[in-house]
Amino acid sequence: MKKTLFSLCALGFSLVASAQNPIVQTCFSTDPAPMVSGDRLYVFTGHDEEGADFFWMNDWRLFSTADMVNWTDHGCPLAQCDFTWADDRAWAPQCIERNGKFYLYIPVHSKLSGGMAIGVAVADKVTGPYKDPLGKPLYENGSWDHIDPSVWIDADGQAYLCWGNPKLYSVKLNDDMISLAGEVKCDVMDVLKKSPDQEVKRYTEGPWLMHQKTFDQAMKEYKANKANGAVKPVKKNSAWGKYFMVYAAGGVPECIAYSESDNPQGPWTYNGIVMAQTNFTNSFTNHSGIVEFKGHNYFFYHTGWLPKGGGFARSVSCEEFKFQADGRIPEIKPTKEGVSPIATLNPYVRTEGETIAYSQGLRTEWNKKQNRVWVSDIQNGDWQKLREVDFGAKGPKSITISAASGLQGGNLEVHLDSVKGKLISKIEVKPTGGWEEWETFSASVKESITGKHDIYFVYQGLKGCKLFNFDWWKADEK
Repeated sequence: MKKTLFSLCALGFSLVASAQNPIVQTCFSTDPAPMVSGDRLYVFTGHDEEGADFFWMNDWRLFSTADMVNWTDHGCPLAQCDFTWADDRAWAPQCIERNGKFYLYIPVHSKLSGGMAIGVAVADKVTGPYKDPLGKPLYENGSWDHIDPSVWIDADGQAYLCWGNPKLYSVKLNDDMISLAGEVKCDVMDVLKKSPDQEVKRYTEGPWLMHQKTFDQAMKEYKANKANGAVKPVKKNSAWGKYFMVYAAGGVPECIAYSESDNPQGPWTYNGIVMAQTNFTNSFTNHSGIVEFKGHNYFFYHTGWLPKGGGFARSVSCEEFKFQADGRIPEIKPTKEGVSPIATLNPYVRTEGETIAYSQGLRTEWNKKQNRVWVSDIQNGDWQKLREVDFGAKGPKSITISAASGLQGGNLEVHLDSVKGKLISKIEVKPTGGWEEWETFSASVKESITGKHDIYFVYQGLKGCKLFNFDWWKADEK
């Protein structure tokens, strides 16, 4: 039976054609944790299972982009079953790079203590594979508080880890990033000791640590960009140089709020709302991450916007924002439109099939041993979109794809600027003898195509069955 989760009716097409949020449509993705490595922005996410009636989550997913609109699926770099001591609830992750290695911090249910625990996995590449270096939790004590870790390294090299619901826990990490440097601190109002200064106002879960740039750094950027008229003057008596902690706040339903401090471990002074809770997101939880990429500031969060989405079926979205003149975070509103492209896509180099701006009806699969991901479950009428494809002055003469089909195959049509836009090429995929028996197929480009376009791959074939798997594509220049 044709999957219903990612199928969109024709009536809804006009709504998704211009949408950028959610950024992934091939699966449910939750609890975004963005990071920059090299010239790409990566987002680690959780993964809500289809049809779940609770936060049933078993693995983590990874996506990346160079232009903020075309996202490449890197599959599953780590799963709950990769930890021998864990048995359930692969919740919100976060990854950080240090000394050429990548450290992925995760919360899972521990078989050892019967509570939630914080674990860590290590890899030599951001895309993995990740392995458990400890063979045990990094921290647990039998409590269910220990979820949603956030990791951050200060300018002096000291690393910090924080987590928790409904209490906020924090601790310094040793340079090896897999052991604790001291006691765990708990920021919660102790009624018996009457210590309201320890309370993080409105805190619920999902902390995200960051250090705002200093006033001198802000002024330097302002002077450098003043000629462009793109920035406003900065205020000296402000939050420049403060530590920010952004978090889900207010209980359920959750908004996103934040506090500031002069110290990475507090005490914290409440600043206000970053993203208010509204019914518009169709999710009673939220989880955020903030990152700067190529001179732009991005706020990641999750919604229930995919078909069949909701509180237990969430998907990552993204908005661009600018800091206020005093260095603080403005209130950010969720939008279906999302962010604008900041670069173009070169069609004359191999592009992975699982690089997608928006899609309908598709899923992805991967072979972990081969470190290979591809578009799957392709059926008649499904499509995927790529944005800002720059064909240059000469244009393409042909397009080549890699595909595999265990049955009768089908066709990949290339359309310009919309699903029903100008048809520029039609590539026939013949049976290859298996769903991972990859062969290349090519077809000429019918007309002279130059400059930048959005392109749509529209799949056609026998109705009601899987047609083929799609691995990569490449245009050949005239």
